[in-house]
Amino acid sequence: MTIRFSPRLAALMLAVSMAAVPAITFSQDTTPAAAEASAPVAAMPADTSAAPVAPPMPPAVSKEVVDNPYGLSALWAQGDFVSRGTLIFLAIMSIGSWYILITKLWESMKLAGQAKAANKGFFKAANLQEGAKLLKKGSAYRYIAETGIEAGERHEGTLTENVDRNDWVSMKVQRSIDDVNSRLQDGLAVLATVGSTAPFVGLFGTVWGIYHALTAIGIAGQASIDKVAGPVGEALIMTALGLAVAVPAVLGYNWLVRRNKVAMESVRAFGGDLHGILMGGRVGR
Repeated sequence: MTIRFSPRLAALMLAVSMAAVPAITFSQDTTPAAAEASAPVAAMPADTSAAPVAPPMPPAVSKEVVDNPYGLSALWAQGDFVSRGTLIFLAIMSIGSWYILITKLWESMKLAGQAKAANKGFFKAANLQEGAKLLKKGSAYRYIAETGIEAGERHEGTLTENVDRNDWVSMKVQRSIDDVNSRLQDGLAVLATVGSTAPFVGLFGTVWGIYHALTAIGIAGQASIDKVAGPVGEALIMTALGLAVAVPAVLGYNWLVRRNKVAMESVRAFGGDLHGILMGGRVGR
């Protein structure tokens, strides 16, 4: 049998044989020459001889100070004669109340010291005259002792013969005790007055400030914050000042009344003991 090869059949067989051959891939050339050629060019080292550049400093933040246009200084500068007069009146009330508080506290402390000295040395003396000399001059206890001694001596006169000696001496000693109590009570009425009226004085300033706020609103025709902030702030400051004046006065008044009550108990006890000694006849010369 004879096989004939036509040109078309030969071309078809050549194409099938070429498709069956695997594709040839080319790997990267790893020779030293190729590595040197493919290596990236190294960067030139930087010049380190130059001085390092400091990082830029952040800009300085300036603290802006804004003056308060609604403080006490502004209240005094922008206020009228009514608001200034109210401030002055509150200041006078505060100064007066603190002065009375300090002075009356000092008197109460001195009286307590005089009570200790009287109870310690007066009744151990040989007679009332020597006992009175042991007491400090100008003290309340010496005043009571000298008054009682003088009352016992003056009972010998003609005008007091018809008066019982006990009643006469008791009356004189009681009067001296009342004088001491009256001296302790001096100034307390001022504290009571300040404590009761200072809030109303501050309230008057509050009403005046609100009046100015309403006036500013009516003139401007609108209730903007810049129109009412000043008068309303003035009103609140007046209220706070009134309370700041009243509260120490009320607390000081109650405290002093309590201290005076304790002090007067010692004074009355001393007066009762003195009266008993005077009735016993140990006056002496």
